[in-house]
This record gives sequence, structure tokens and C-alpha cells, in this order.
Amino acid sequence: QKQLVESGGGLVQSGGSLRLSCAASGFNFGNFAIGWFRQAPGREREGVSCISSSGRTNYADSVKDRFTISRDAAKYTVYLQMNSLKPEDTAVYYCAAEPIFGRTPMWCWAPPKEYDNWGQGTQVTVSS
Repeated sequence: QKQLVESGGGLVQSGGSLRLSCAASGFNFGNFAIGWFRQAPGREREGVSCISSSGRTNYADSVKDRFTISRDAAKYTVYLQMNSLKPEDTAVYYCAAEPIFGRTPMWCWAPPKEYDNWGQGTQVTVSS
């Protein structure tokens, strides 16, 4: 059974770091792209970062040079290392998975509606 479970969220001061994990059981990273999204109160869900089946990564401009996405295929886990956190990073963070069938192996950066499999989310709160 395919399942996505996020963990690692919490409360951190501005400038701090957190590492989010997405346990992607049942998802073969060779056939799926994994994305990290976030949604702040009153705002639409937005893309943060993603990693394609070929390992290509993409980042939103707002998190470039601060966040790093990686994956451990043996553990079926995708990570999001978040450094230099800012109050505007406060949101619920979700991981999502989408099969690449019919798409290039470099595909991953896409709007939330393109992803069909979602985790329950983990709250990240950055205090000023």
C-alpha cells in the first residue's frame, strides 16, 4: 500500500534549521517524482522543492540556497533540509508523489494539481 508520511516539523526561531522527512512507502523513486509543497493560512498551496525520478532537483526562488531536497532510496525517504528559516516559511508542509509515466524523467516541478498522492502534512512554525 502506497503511503506518504511527513515528519520533522516543529517550532523554531528565525535563522534556525529543521529537517523534514517524507516516508514514501510503496513508491519506487525510479518511477515517481516527489514534491514538497506548503500552505500557509489563507494562502494557496505552493511548490517548495521537488526531485525527479532521475534525481533532478528544483526549488522555489524563495527557498533557493536555504533548502535542500534529497532522497534515500533504500529507506524510501525524501528529506527537506531547511536552513536559515524565516517567519514567512511558516506553513503546513506536504510531500506528494506522482508517477512519471508519459513524462520525462526530469519532470517534477509542477503545480499541486498535477500530483495525485499526498501526505497529511507537518506544521512548521518559525518565530521572529
